Amino acid sequence: MNILESCYEIHFSKINFIERKVKITNPKTILYGAPKTGKSFLIYDFLSNFKSEEYLYIDFSDLRNDENLTSHDLEEFIKNNQIKTLVLENFDFQFLIPKCENIIISTIYPKEIQSFETINLTALDFEEYLLHDNKYQNITQSFNNYLKFGNLPEIIHLDEYKKIHRLQEIIKLSCKDETIYEILKIIIENIDEKESLIQLFNSLKTKIKVSKDKFYEVCKNFEENKIIYFLPKYNQEKSAKKIFCYNFSFLKSITHTKKFKNEFSNMIFLELINKYEDIYYLDNIDFYIKSKKLAIISIPFFNSFLNASLIKKIIKNALEFDIEEINIITISNNEKISDPKIKIIATPFYEWALS
Repeated sequence: MNILESCYEIHFSKINFIERKVKITNPKTILYGAPKTGKSFLIYDFLSNFKSEEYLYIDFSDLRNDENLTSHDLEEFIKNNQIKTLVLENFDFQFLIPKCENIIISTIYPKEIQSFETINLTALDFEEYLLHDNKYQNITQSFNNYLKFGNLPEIIHLDEYKKIHRLQEIIKLSCKDETIYEILKIIIENIDEKESLIQLFNSLKTKIKVSKDKFYEVCKNFEENKIIYFLPKYNQEKSAKKIFCYNFSFLKSITHTKKFKNEFSNMIFLELINKYEDIYYLDNIDFYIKSKKLAIISIPFFNSFLNASLIKKIIKNALEFDIEEINIITISNNEKISDPKIKIIATPFYEWALS
């Protein structure tokens, strides 16, 4: 039996699909994103609209599916079997895409092709996480779990003792060799820090042998694949950028060092990127949304009395940029701070993320 015949026998039973905010609606779709964000499940949900004999599913992460052998008779096979939907999972565009009524492609890399819609699937935001995490009736318990183990769908239902090990495995999925792993590791260790790439490179080269070109190339690939993000300082292109990762819980899976504030800020950032495009940082202000004249501040354990001097600095910076509202995101504190010039509200993350 050849590859295409074997793949044609793959049938997916109806899965208990939990809705995401993103769906495949275009018959020609390229789905890309970081590992384990849920791309395959979106595809399974799309395939549930078809009879099993109407689709051909080929996953190129399966070592048996050689791209050269697969491509040879693919278009003819589609025509002879009257296939309505072709799925190419983990595809790296090594051959020309054949003709088919519906074509769904998953890949790590962003790719623009005429007549195809390109969708970036991020990990779960907190609202989506609550739909997946049906173990707890109490939102506080769900939030604590989210905070502890992150935003990847498959981690939710694993036994707790397996979760850190699985997060470590997922990090390695993005790394073809040990050098790339070490590059990603030093990036993750610096989430929510203002570090330039040259600073990270100089730090890394004291530990391993790596060229500057290789380091920069790998960082660029991670950024394109939405594995890492670099947040610029507003109107200061030469300033160091803040670093964030697509899963804030990776940090605790690679180090025993506690960096709770950094993880919490990364978690806030991931909520923001699905809502706004014009995100920056400023002095004393974690996130500045220019279009909304809004400042977002990450202070997990906020107290208006203890943080009074910091609040004064934040207000001073905010007024310089005509910011009209300051949201302080906390673990559990809820408070309105009186100020004659600017609106200031402290809100627990789980309330803010669902508002």
